[in-house]
Amino acid sequence: MKTIGKLAKELNISIETIRFYERQGLIEQPLKPESGYRMYGDALTSQLKFILKAKALGFTLKEIESLMSLSDSCADIESMGLQKLNLIRNKIADLQRLEKVIQDMTDSCKANQDPQSCPVINSLK
Repeated sequence: MKTIGKLAKELNISIETIRFYERQGLIEQPLKPESGYRMYGDALTSQLKFILKAKALGFTLKEIESLMSLSDSCADIESMGLQKLNLIRNKIADLQRLEKVIQDMTDSCKANQDPQSCPVINSLK
């Protein structure tokens, strides 16, 4: 059992992040005893680690909430994972197209012989 400050330090997050997850309903705030501070146990620590790892993989808080509620349904989680994978692949394809456009634009600057005219600026007009 640990205080919110010790838990935040252990997980390298802020106290406000933990409170935010409590307000969002992702974790339950422990009861405050009359004599002191709320104490966070191993179960809440595990839930927070789960949330942080899922966020690092790009899941939204709404998706994480679903993942937490579907923890026993591998087929549902697989479906959600495949949807996320498809979204990531689409973003990668969009970024690769953007990379090509920007590369072509900067290449046109290298080939430009007119110091008074910039092909990149001209293409944006």
